[in-house]
Amino acid sequence: MILTDEQQMLRDAAQGWVSERAPIAALRSLRREHAALGHDPALYREMAEMGWTGIAVPEADGGFGFGLAGAGVVAEQLGRNLVGSPLLTTSVVAAGAIELAGNAEQKQQWLPAIVAGEVRAALAIDEGHRHDPAAIALPAAAQDGAWVLTGSKQAVFEGPAADLFVIVARVAGQAGDETGLALFLCPADTAGLTVTAMEQIDSRGCARLDLAEVRLPGDALLGEAGNAWPVLAEVLDRGRAVLSAEMLGSAQQAFETTLEYLRTRIQFDQPIGSFQALQHRAAYLIGQLELTRSAVIGALRAMDEGAANRAQLVSLAKAMAGKTLRKVAQETVQLHGGIGMTDEHDAGLYLKRAQVADMTWGNEAFHRQRYARLSGL
Repeated sequence: MILTDEQQMLRDAAQGWVSERAPIAALRSLRREHAALGHDPALYREMAEMGWTGIAVPEADGGFGFGLAGAGVVAEQLGRNLVGSPLLTTSVVAAGAIELAGNAEQKQQWLPAIVAGEVRAALAIDEGHRHDPAAIALPAAAQDGAWVLTGSKQAVFEGPAADLFVIVARVAGQAGDETGLALFLCPADTAGLTVTAMEQIDSRGCARLDLAEVRLPGDALLGEAGNAWPVLAEVLDRGRAVLSAEMLGSAQQAFETTLEYLRTRIQFDQPIGSFQALQHRAAYLIGQLELTRSAVIGALRAMDEGAANRAQLVSLAKAMAGKTLRKVAQETVQLHGGIGMTDEHDAGLYLKRAQVADMTWGNEAFHRQRYARLSGL
């Protein structure tokens, strides 16, 4: 990927910051000190101070307009050290929904606060154990100029720390219909909303939302009631594309860690990396990483350019990133031998993250099927 001057500056800044302020060892302390949130609030404030929270937000809305390619550059570096933060859900997904569907007042109320790092946000979409954007059943009923929502959402990523939720609800039709959906802005302190932290194996933030006749004012509606699907599909693809870049960074770092071990681990008086069988396995991983990088770059560029086939390219990138990260993480554990199974070694941390990241907003199987459907196969 040929980076612009701005993207090179972003990459270098992110690389230096991650190395200095968020080493992989910080993940272990995160599990002790910020287990419920899934991220260190102090580090997120630093990200905001560096302007990362405004990378994907247009300049007209108070951001910096570097697009998803810029956000992907930062996400890749964060992924290398498994840095947990609400950056993706807030500044890419939630901010994207407000940008695309919000009116002038909603944009003015929320986007500058998101860019300043004052508001953390999350998308509340799935209601079951598998990602299925159309399978929304949670009803939103119009009542005296307001909206009343009752139901639950599961696996709301970065939900425990969110100040604001973008909730997907149904105003017409039935579960499985792409029509009849609506987006609502719901502050975390709204009466009737209960946020319960859920444990994940990768120690990232995740929550369950329970809505007991949550009453939202009429101006909480984002866009047109019943016609939210185009916006929802677009913001999900934005999130998937940037998440794929993060997953690529995780896979790259796990591979480099493994490669260093192959060069230094001595067995039978020679480095184990000199064994042909292990060289073949490493060569295969290099090929997968390069293919994945091409797919991720293609998806980010397509999203920024508004290409007609951007949804297909995002599903290709997400499917490949999920497969590659899981494969690299598995090989990292196996090639390190017994030490790779211990909590003291980093290998297991990448394997745990691989499982969760692959499932986020659609796993490999989901995106293979989506790619085939969009391609008419």
